[in-house]
Amino acid sequence: MESFDAMTFGDIARKPLTFLTMLVAAVSFTASPQTVFAQDQAVTAPIEAPVDAAPADTAAPAAEAAPAFEHYGPDMIKGQPTPGGLGFQDQYTANGNYALWMHDAILLPITVVISLFVLALLLWVIARYNRRSNTVPSKTSHNTLIEIVWTVIPVLILVVIAVPSITLISRQYKSPPEDAITIKANGYQWYWGYEYVDNGGFEVISNMLSDEDALSAGEPHQLAVDNRMVVPVGVPIRLQTFGADVIHSFGIPSLWFKIDAVPGRINERVLTIQEPGIYYGQCMELCGARHGYMPIAIEARPLEEFNAWVLSQPGGTTPELEAAAAAEAAAAEAEAVAGEGDANANEAPAVGTEAVAPDAIAPTI
Repeated sequence: MESFDAMTFGDIARKPLTFLTMLVAAVSFTASPQTVFAQDQAVTAPIEAPVDAAPADTAAPAAEAAPAFEHYGPDMIKGQPTPGGLGFQDQYTANGNYALWMHDAILLPITVVISLFVLALLLWVIARYNRRSNTVPSKTSHNTLIEIVWTVIPVLILVVIAVPSITLISRQYKSPPEDAITIKANGYQWYWGYEYVDNGGFEVISNMLSDEDALSAGEPHQLAVDNRMVVPVGVPIRLQTFGADVIHSFGIPSLWFKIDAVPGRINERVLTIQEPGIYYGQCMELCGARHGYMPIAIEARPLEEFNAWVLSQPGGTTPELEAAAAAEAAAAEAEAVAGEGDANANEAPAVGTEAVAPDAIAPTI
């Protein structure tokens, strides 16, 4: 009897528990889709938020519409060595053209004339004063006329050479104008870094391309680089050089330009390129094991294209943009100062008047 009552009581107790468990499960099942849906909305909300923002929609097409800067191709290469070439490379600066004229019109003719004169003199001496033709040698030890001639003529030749030479040296070391664009070429072991001091201070690192990459791009191997030094055409450039570790030398033959990069000091010269194009050079100072693998590639562009390239670089800016920003800041500051002055004028009491309390006014009789 006792066992029957216990079993009956257990069955009665288990039925409410089973019903309660089923009720909780049903409530959880009906609530879970709503919870999942709420989580999906929370996840997708940050993604959908920018779609409703109008500035983002207008800025995206503008960024896509802006054309990317394209560098010159191999068809614009002008300054490079040519197989079997004789003489200097074609020059693309005023100093280079002057130096090439001096070489072709003055030095080379003088050298040829002197060489032919000495050769003719030697042949004449051999033919005229050999033992068979001149059995009795001359006893003459001095000849005043000959001594004057071989002293005066070399002096005149040196004067003719010295005048254009000193002129060329003076032109090469002429100080850059105040409006020149400053670019600093830093020599490292073994690559170059071009720092644009007047355009935001960013630096472009330039390394030599491999032979396969250079040939696939149509450029000469051991001269092509991954990042060229971009400069404006027809604008004076204050080119500064600095050696970060050892002495390097920045030399471009087609621009008649060479200047050493020395650690601990900054050298500078002015460079003005006349035509757009690509010009190659190399380090011309023995600087270590990979001295022959740090070429120089300069890409000269019109000023507008140069400014576009500068703005495409991280932190790049132009003097015009800086001047416009400074003018806007000055105008805003002046407007703010004027607004404060007007506010102070409105708050200040009139001159010659004093504030009088109402109680201080004497009643009239």
